[in-house]
Amino acid sequence: MHCGRLCQFLWLWPYLSYVQAVPIRKVQDDTKTLIKTIVTRINDISHTQSVSSKQRVTGLDFIPGLHPVLSLSKMDQTLAVYQQILTSLPSQNVMQISNDLENLRDLLRLLASSKSCPLPQTSGLETLESLDGVLEASLYSTEVVALSRLQGSLQGMLRQLDFSPRC
Repeated sequence: MHCGRLCQFLWLWPYLSYVQAVPIRKVQDDTKTLIKTIVTRINDISHTQSVSSKQRVTGLDFIPGLHPVLSLSKMDQTLAVYQQILTSLPSQNVMQISNDLENLRDLLRLLASSKSCPLPQTSGLETLESLDGVLEASLYSTEVVALSRLQGSLQGMLRQLDFSPRC
């Protein structure tokens, strides 16, 4: 007897029916915890304390600043930019933070899907085409400013998550 996909599905049905969805509150709590962890990692890098996240540094305008109100989509886009910047830096300090940002983006996508919010895929970001030239000229400054602004953005995101951000 050859029943194909229908038989496979029917065979798996009892197992699938026991799988419970992750409560959205748990995802939101995990998201907040990961944000706090990333902020702690940034604080542990001593040289990031020397620059204010609001300070403007010539040539580093492509690094996102603080936004008063962030939607889930804007949070994801902002984290994608920071992730691209951090993966371009040769510093070992930022490797774990970059990995954490990927995990944070996954959690934000889960939150968005729970609200039926379509998040656009952010792969190649045009705004960072000149990143290599900036990195050659001011590697240390780029790292310090990026981490400082990332920390400020994450703290803003943390506050926004308390108010159930829009799509």
